[in-house]
Amino acid sequence: MNLLQTWLQTDFFHNSLAAYATSLLTMMGLIVVFILIKRLFLSRLAKWAARTPGDFDDFVVSVLSKIGGIVFVVTSLYIATIPLVLDPRLRGFLHAILLLVITMRLVLILQDIVKYAVLKSYRRARPSDAAAETAATNITNILRWALWALALVFMLDNMGVNISALLAGLGIGGVAVAFASQAVLADLFSAVAIFVDKPFELGDFIIIEGFMGSVEYIGLKTTRIRSLSGERIIFANSDLTKSRIRNYKWLQIQRVSMKFQVGYQTPAPALEKIPVLVKNIVEKLKDARFEYAEVASFGDFGIFYEVAFSVPPSVVMQRQTQLAVGVKDAFDREGIGWLSPPSIPLPKQK
Repeated sequence: MNLLQTWLQTDFFHNSLAAYATSLLTMMGLIVVFILIKRLFLSRLAKWAARTPGDFDDFVVSVLSKIGGIVFVVTSLYIATIPLVLDPRLRGFLHAILLLVITMRLVLILQDIVKYAVLKSYRRARPSDAAAETAATNITNILRWALWALALVFMLDNMGVNISALLAGLGIGGVAVAFASQAVLADLFSAVAIFVDKPFELGDFIIIEGFMGSVEYIGLKTTRIRSLSGERIIFANSDLTKSRIRNYKWLQIQRVSMKFQVGYQTPAPALEKIPVLVKNIVEKLKDARFEYAEVASFGDFGIFYEVAFSVPPSVVMQRQTQLAVGVKDAFDREGIGWLSPPSIPLPKQK
């Protein structure tokens, strides 16, 4: 026993073996206490969260469940070594490790909080809006980098680094970067304007300066649409906010105009029948509203008739085809010959 006591009182680096053993036991005890407290607290919080309809408490449980492991070990090590006599450099190293671990964990928690808050706000403001999800993700990424930048400045300041010169340099560099990246910043602010004003959303069919297609992606710098011919067209966001955009999403009824030509040899009674025949055909088309069918002009070889009707945009092509077939069938029965089939003008794409 005396030998053991003598051995425990032996000094190593200004501390006895008994002091080291006490610190080790304290560290292990603290780790166990932290783990038990976490499990007890989270188990009760999870039971309470399961009884509530909202998801905020579930979010709190998920965030708190990520605290542990390296945080418990480093915190317990730092507390357990406080009574020991350590070299100032080693003490500073332990302090820096503790500061680094806790700061990183706090930043990660703040990231989760920011992401949850931004997504929750946008989902509440714009439910079932895929563009809101994209914008929220982009904003979250910007805030995430801002949090890490602040965390870096905080850690350097607490480690004794003079950050005044660093902040001054960053300020001057920031101004230079801002001037050099005016186009990027313009696209960034335009992305925010697109999200807030919502001239279009994901999936909308739009026409911009002769280019047309469905919106596939709205990013911080560019917006991408898929054209009718299949290729992807990429626009800078700043260009979109300066352009006139035709959005067909909210188009409920589209007016359709078609022309056809009959020969001058067609008898007058047959010419008088044509508007009635066409009207009867249009009125039989599903979801179609007849507007007029009249003589439009006189051509070199015949008379041009124009028919106009309104249908939902999703069935325009089908109704045009059905009308063309119906007019051809009616004209064949009545012995009316046209010089050309109904013309369906298609929009030109640059």
